[in-house]
Amino acid sequence: MLIGQASINLTANVLAALLGLLSVFIFTRLFSPHDYGVYLLGLAFASVVSVFLAGWFRNLIMSKHARDDGSDVRGLVVSGYLVGCLSAPLAYGVGRMVGLGAMEALAAVGLAVAIGMFELTQELVRARLMVVTAMKATLVRAVAALCLGVAAAFLGKTGILLLVTSAVAYLLALLVQRSAWRGTVLKFDGAGLVAAAKQGLPLTISLTLLAISSVADRFIIANLVSTADAGKYMAGLDLVRQTLMMPAVSIAAAFVPLAIRINANQGTGAVRSHLGECVELLLCVTLPACLGFAVISTHIANVVLGADFRVIAAETMPIVAGAVIFQILTQQYLHTSFLLSGRSSFYLINTASIIVVNVVLSYVLISAYGTIGAAWARLGADLFGFACALLLSRRAFPIPFPLRRIAPAVVAALVMALLVAAVDQRLKVSELTACFVLSGVGIASYAVLCWVFDIAHARGRLKRVLAMFRTKFASITIG
Repeated sequence: MLIGQASINLTANVLAALLGLLSVFIFTRLFSPHDYGVYLLGLAFASVVSVFLAGWFRNLIMSKHARDDGSDVRGLVVSGYLVGCLSAPLAYGVGRMVGLGAMEALAAVGLAVAIGMFELTQELVRARLMVVTAMKATLVRAVAALCLGVAAAFLGKTGILLLVTSAVAYLLALLVQRSAWRGTVLKFDGAGLVAAAKQGLPLTISLTLLAISSVADRFIIANLVSTADAGKYMAGLDLVRQTLMMPAVSIAAAFVPLAIRINANQGTGAVRSHLGECVELLLCVTLPACLGFAVISTHIANVVLGADFRVIAAETMPIVAGAVIFQILTQQYLHTSFLLSGRSSFYLINTASIIVVNVVLSYVLISAYGTIGAAWARLGADLFGFACALLLSRRAFPIPFPLRRIAPAVVAALVMALLVAAVDQRLKVSELTACFVLSGVGIASYAVLCWVFDIAHARGRLKRVLAMFRTKFASITIG
């Protein structure tokens, strides 16, 4: 079940990421670094505000809606979200304070409201394991964002128009999963909202701080250097994140709801066994992706990004790819400990420490080394956040970190990265061809190593898949 759920999530996110890469390819050629920087700064601010608006209800949905025992929290969620949207004028004021223009701040707040509602709906459908519905909505959002963004380029080529079209894309995606809200009774439950607020306060603050930490360097670059340099840095950063976070989010979206259900129905021993398998699967997929991306990042930057964005991206992307490894382990795995234990305050402790380290390092390193300092600051902050979360998880729900099962995946990923780097040194082809050749070498070599070391039970799973295909082929032939 875990593999099936993760596969559907991964398929949706792969297609969405490919569309996202196409968007970056097109937008970095149609928009100037300044205007693209305006768009990405507005998007970053919107992501922070949306987390604040929707974060109150994440644990409520995951802890009650995921049980599939008849609990219906949708009325409480939507009424609470509408109440939270009353803070939009305050968000606009904060946007002006951090350097956004009047129209930029207004467009960013509108986008934040749309993102928050979309994310809440995604949480609802994922909690009930309705992965096909989530997949459709993800793809509609990606396609609409690309098409409407291209239309915006012909209308004015401004970052504000890109923000507006992004908001429309999220609203269109909401229509695809409107069935998640069918039958919802909207009523104001003051006591229920107060209880949800108390339960969600630590998680909301921590998630908001985490979102701030993930975008703080962008605003620091914009203020210390320029919006154009922030746009160049963010183009590479988002390219890394869109590509590498995709498999991690897909796997986590499958195993976290299952972990909650297993813990409720089968107990601690069963959920620890489940999580041990999950972290092995998570690392064996994401670690080689991160290392491989870091090795060929210069080729990727030259193929995907516009000419004005390539130099800074090529310098920062390998560093950011390394940081993503620790970010994935922290957010997609170790934070599950806090969810299972109900220790929401630990989210706050972890994320508050990350943001402090990130902001301090960003100011120091950007002032000293310019834009590349932001990448090193991000690596330092994510490494610190991982260590902090690991320590906190020992006091919450001690989820397993089976080093003996993880070690083969680490060795295989390192061997693969070294092999790809060696081939790259001798390769004399175009940038696009190099990307395909080196990716093929990396995938093939890692697949062989997975078979040799039997990483994540690769042999048994491949045999079951082949047996399934043989059975289906035989039934089709007989029929």
